[in-house]
Amino acid sequence: MLLRRCTQGIRPAAGPRSIFRHRVAWRSGPRVVQWNLHPQIVVLDAGGQYCHLIARKVRELGVTAEVLASETPAGDLREARGVIISGGPSSVYEPESPRIDPALLTSRQPVLGICYGQQLIAHNLDGAVEKGEKGEYGLAHLEVLSADPLLDGVTGRQQVWMSHRDTVSAPPSGFTVTGRTETCAIASMSDPARKLYAVQFHPEVVHTHPGKQVLANFVFGIAGCKQDWDPAGRIDAIEQQIRDAVAGRNVFFFVSGGVDSTVAFTLCLRALGPDRVHGTYVDTGFMREGETDFVRDMFGKLGARRFEVVNAESRFLSALTGITDPEEKRMVIGAKFVEVQERILETEHFLDGHWILGQGTIYPDTIESGGTKKADKIKTHHNRVEGIQKLIDANRIIEPLTQFYKDEVREIGARLGIPADLLQRHPFPGPGLAIRCLCSDSEGSPLQCPEGWVVPVRSVGVQGDSRTYRPVLALEEFPASPEVAADLVNRVAHVNRVASVAASREPLRFLRVQRAFLSANRLRRLRLADATVRRLSHEAGFDATVWQFPVVLLPLGTETHPDSVVLRPIESVDGMTARSVWMDHALLASIARELLAQEGIAAVLYDLTNKPPATIEWE
Repeated sequence: MLLRRCTQGIRPAAGPRSIFRHRVAWRSGPRVVQWNLHPQIVVLDAGGQYCHLIARKVRELGVTAEVLASETPAGDLREARGVIISGGPSSVYEPESPRIDPALLTSRQPVLGICYGQQLIAHNLDGAVEKGEKGEYGLAHLEVLSADPLLDGVTGRQQVWMSHRDTVSAPPSGFTVTGRTETCAIASMSDPARKLYAVQFHPEVVHTHPGKQVLANFVFGIAGCKQDWDPAGRIDAIEQQIRDAVAGRNVFFFVSGGVDSTVAFTLCLRALGPDRVHGTYVDTGFMREGETDFVRDMFGKLGARRFEVVNAESRFLSALTGITDPEEKRMVIGAKFVEVQERILETEHFLDGHWILGQGTIYPDTIESGGTKKADKIKTHHNRVEGIQKLIDANRIIEPLTQFYKDEVREIGARLGIPADLLQRHPFPGPGLAIRCLCSDSEGSPLQCPEGWVVPVRSVGVQGDSRTYRPVLALEEFPASPEVAADLVNRVAHVNRVASVAASREPLRFLRVQRAFLSANRLRRLRLADATVRRLSHEAGFDATVWQFPVVLLPLGTETHPDSVVLRPIESVDGMTARSVWMDHALLASIARELLAQEGIAAVLYDLTNKPPATIEWE
């Protein structure tokens, strides 16, 4: 479904959701748009955060793919050449956990189970699945034990990505264990005679090094698929669907200046013409230094004739007074966006029947907000809060990019001619610096443990496809390797993130978490720190080597220097998974020196955590 929802526009068809068949709802009645493609691979959605990433990876191989509910009857899957069962946050022993039609496993149709999918196959075929005591999150190393068609060409010790609690402890009859990791005895298993294959790791994520090979082996070698998916024609198809959905009306956007909203705006600009697309940029006061001027200049270059900037800083800041919980922050920001938007809409007469609202929502926004049927909500995105959802339900929104990931959006933007200095900008969250300025309604000191110090400032994580909200493990020194940092999260209970002290005015034991809330002063402090980090990393060329570089303010410090800064450079492709990037020591020393010279900064920490178990943003 290239356009998921819109004002009297494209809506999901009844029944299982399909990315190749969609219904266009008109006042005169529904009209069905039918793609002339039958998906060769069906991905059964068991609620995993990476469910749609699997389908996307299959599409990258040039093969059509479709996502359906896990309970889809086996008879409805007969036309597919192969079926992949996704991961998910549930346990096979939970009463409401996702299920599959058992007939699928006796149909001789090629099936690949991933993570929870492996556990589901074992459970259905009388294997044994055990509850994990601590789980396994992040990097692991696969040792191939025996060759089979799925692991063809995968040899030696290979890096893979894990995110699970339960494990298969005994394979079903007829299965051979083909791989293991340090902590998972059955990391892969297969029964080629029945065309059943399963892996505990996630081949769909970029940090599983043999992942593409594993998926290609299944798609081509086992399922016998042929290449039939060509993404080159997507832009024309999207633009035509925009014209069909909008009909004779106009579209207004509340743009952020980020990649997603800019690409969505430009698609509508091309499809409808500059006189029919209006852009409004709301300055919330949570923007980076120089951001508003950059956005105003960029949209002028794109040919936008109808563009305005609205200053709403005081409204947003006052609405967040006293709020510390990250979910509540996002909800308040989203609600305030809706409130400000409604005032603008009423003032500009955008609420009449001649206008509809456009948004740059992409796949990860809907997935992490629990947008798939069984997915756990990791965090609420500002474009999926209740007020926005009401607009969606009322058919008042068009979202051209809900089936695309960040790298695909950049690809579309490049084909549209959007300048590289915008497309290659690091992603920046819709709520802005508000969710990088952590708050606390209580005080406390770091608690020493054998591995380091547990700091009583909580951050959001994703462990076993579920949301966690836990303290941070802080280290006085950098560990020997990224693998050591990854192991610490798995080993230390009740933390989801590890950060090392890069520089500090005082040892950790003398720092203290302060009561702190969002304020103009703390936002200025963070804005200056962010600008400093961006300037120095750009001068060194480091910003070009990472996908995103959040700079976070923590209420950890001393009476005279109440805050600390966290550096969070990461490597990713689409934001669904990420790996912490280690910085050159000289550059880190230079950044830390300038940050400690700023007013109110007590320490500089370096986030060493991958995603999972930590989200990219701290909130």
